[in-house]
Amino acid sequence: MSGEDSFNTQDLQTKVLKSEYKRFYLDVKENTRGRFLKITEVLTVNTLSRTKNKITMALSSIEEFRDFLNMFAEFYNNLGPTPATTTRDGKLKSEFMKKDDKRYFLDLKENSRGRFLRVSQVVRYTRQHVAFPAILLVELRNTINEIIEEFGPDDNIGVQSMLPKSRECKVEQKKFYFDVGRNDRGVFLRLTEAKNNLRQNITIPRSGWKTVRDVLTDFCNYDEGYNVMPITDPPSPAFKDDVHDGASF
Repeated sequence: MSGEDSFNTQDLQTKVLKSEYKRFYLDVKENTRGRFLKITEVLTVNTLSRTKNKITMALSSIEEFRDFLNMFAEFYNNLGPTPATTTRDGKLKSEFMKKDDKRYFLDLKENSRGRFLRVSQVVRYTRQHVAFPAILLVELRNTINEIIEEFGPDDNIGVQSMLPKSRECKVEQKKFYFDVGRNDRGVFLRLTEAKNNLRQNITIPRSGWKTVRDVLTDFCNYDEGYNVMPITDPPSPAFKDDVHDGASF
């Protein structure tokens, strides 16, 4: 089951941008976490289509994305036709934006095939990106504007903003991520353990947070010198291993 399917995702609208060898599908979708935009880059060669890359973005982020597109479009229009001065990796201009646990890097670059805007999405250790030919910047900005006008920037942000912010900590060689989410079964905590490229996660329903806290408190009071740990009442039978789907957009 895909992440979208597990959150009962519905398609609201699709817009298409075309260049010589690529098509870009901008899909507005909605699930139990709110509305979001999915951008898919499809490479077309000899009438054959192949999905190359995709990113997702909450609708609450697209106004900021639109504003950056304005900046990049203006910067690109002011560039001359000759190769511009770039960094070693071909960057002409870069910007950054963040939404919850997702980071986005916007880089206008130039190589032997021309100029393009690469939008990279980073979630934990996973990076995905799409690359728009620079000539599509104005059309992309206008399409994002149309989506804002029709759907607004709100992706259930009033409800989501009431949830605790994501936290993380490092213990020895491991990192632990704490993310609170909401689905059709209620609020849950997703705890992810990450080491190198390995990740494991568990989810704890809101009804069990205090029980888990009490157990951890007992362990924190463990006296290693005396090998003694206070004894408390066992966890309530009301807490059980309840599974929530913690997939992202």
